[in-house]
Amino acid sequence: MNPSTSPTARESGGSSAQGVLLVVAAAFVTQTGAAIAVSLFDHVGATGAVFLRLVIAAVVLCAVVRPSPAGLTRHTIGVVLAFGVALGGMNLLIYQAIARLPLGIAVTIELLGPLALSVVLSRKWSGVLWAALALAGVVLLSGVGPGSGVPDLAGVFFAMAAAAMWAVYILMSRQAGRSFPGTQGLAWAMVVGAVLAAPFGIASGGAALLEPRVLLVGLAVALLSSALPYALELAALRRLAAETFSILVSLAPAVAALVGWVILGQVLGPAEIIGMGLVILAGAAAMRTGRLPSTGPTPPGT
Repeated sequence: MNPSTSPTARESGGSSAQGVLLVVAAAFVTQTGAAIAVSLFDHVGATGAVFLRLVIAAVVLCAVVRPSPAGLTRHTIGVVLAFGVALGGMNLLIYQAIARLPLGIAVTIELLGPLALSVVLSRKWSGVLWAALALAGVVLLSGVGPGSGVPDLAGVFFAMAAAAMWAVYILMSRQAGRSFPGTQGLAWAMVVGAVLAAPFGIASGGAALLEPRVLLVGLAVALLSSALPYALELAALRRLAAETFSILVSLAPAVAALVGWVILGQVLGPAEIIGMGLVILAGAAAMRTGRLPSTGPTPPGT
């Protein structure tokens, strides 16, 4: 009997197909949440939207995970603080980028974080090629080249800063996984991120943060950008190899561009599409051949 047609092989293939669908669904859910968050910007500002989403996500995650205060020691508190700063900073920065750039461009530039980390950790000459390819893509996305528009350079800066925070998030996620059982480290980090965003969010949103419509949209964004995609990606990881998962996650910019076009009416030019393609290709190749310290669900809010 041909092994490829055995029940086990068929079950494995079906499980992999389900995993792919789960990752794609998680990407669409995440980017839809980001697109919906844009509707809050006129009412509470980008930082107000981030604060609202992080607070609601922290409450939901803590209610589900129920992290134990007994796990907070002198060592683990330092891990939680660093993890939370990375999580909160990444969200604050990427929302500032989304407020200034098309969703697809902001998410593409943010992908440079895990890409650069993978290249550095791999210590392979091929990483130089992927880095150069990604750099060429970012140059096109930044408005240099024939037929390309000129996006807000501040938005590009915020997206690149968010990419750096994403790299730190990956490293701290590994440490949190060693220090806490399950997702308790993430729950504590979400609380820290919400506290970090509080002064900026309250100053930006003020009393509007308590309006019923704003709270309802904030709840939807929190569920779409944090809880639901995280659950979908955890389910996908049970069905896919880590390297396959990483490659699929690198396709997030394409999903973001599609969602930005459908929901926000953001149309990208030819040079921007080519630049996005170069970054996606570089990201997929780097994560396929690289050596990330841990492969897990993408950070909530990206």
